[in-house]
Amino acid sequence: MSRRRSSTASRLGCAALAAVALLAGAVGAVVWALGGASPAPASRRCTATVDGTAWGLSADQADNAALIAATAAQRGLPARAATIGLATALQESRLINIDYGDRDSIGLFQQRPSQGWGTVEQIMDPVYSTGKFYDGLVGVPGYTELPVTEAAQAVQRSGFPDAYAQHEGRSRAWASALTGWTPAALDCDLGPAAGPGAVDAVAARVQRDYGGAVSTAVDGAADGSAGPVVLLDVAGLTAATGGDPARASWAVAQWAVAVAEPLAVDAVEVGDARWDRGGEGWTAGGAAADAAAVPEGTVALTLAPTP
Repeated sequence: MSRRRSSTASRLGCAALAAVALLAGAVGAVVWALGGASPAPASRRCTATVDGTAWGLSADQADNAALIAATAAQRGLPARAATIGLATALQESRLINIDYGDRDSIGLFQQRPSQGWGTVEQIMDPVYSTGKFYDGLVGVPGYTELPVTEAAQAVQRSGFPDAYAQHEGRSRAWASALTGWTPAALDCDLGPAAGPGAVDAVAARVQRDYGGAVSTAVDGAADGSAGPVVLLDVAGLTAATGGDPARASWAVAQWAVAVAEPLAVDAVEVGDARWDRGGEGWTAGGAAADAAAVPEGTVALTLAPTP
């Protein structure tokens, strides 16, 4: 009798525990359904969506892609040059400024000091290495009409010239977005900024990537509650890229999204479109329903505020 009672009690105890577990699961499901679940962490992925296809890069790769495309634009080179530059860097370094490679190859484009590209310190400067790549590219007769593989190989003298072709689709999409030919194409999935945005850091990065083609100013009319607002004037870039202020504005706006992580950019506005960190891509309208459109030829960046 005592053995039988013990077995029954054990079974009842297990049943009770199972019921509690089921109840806890049901409560958890209700909490999740009501929005209590933690949001998924940001992926730190950026995408350029062109003709219905999304081409991804990491936030670090996007940061370097922004420089390569901006350098082509401020030099007055066509989007095809940016496509070739991006495809080359993707193949050579995965668009990461690495300090190693085959023999003495280093940097974004895996240029070799022993072949006259410059010193190690120079080549590891992405601005210098990008400029040297374009110096070589513009010296290739008819490079805009050549296949990417041939144009890149004429500059790089790679042991695997056909490998550049695999990156052409991704590079063309990113070049199209970052040179303004495809508006509202570039988006980045980022978490909250690691710290407040700095106006001086934005101005320095704009000068680094665009030279004098884009100028910066602080929007004194902004109340600052959401962070400082920096206005980018694209007049110089408009002149360099064929006289279309709308395209130049979209080029700079999507450049700003690509560098949003290192510069702590919370929002980008161009015309009547707005991109928000942690949002759902580009949306129509400003921060408020009655917000006026940003004037043509200007891009507005809202930086992360001081806590």
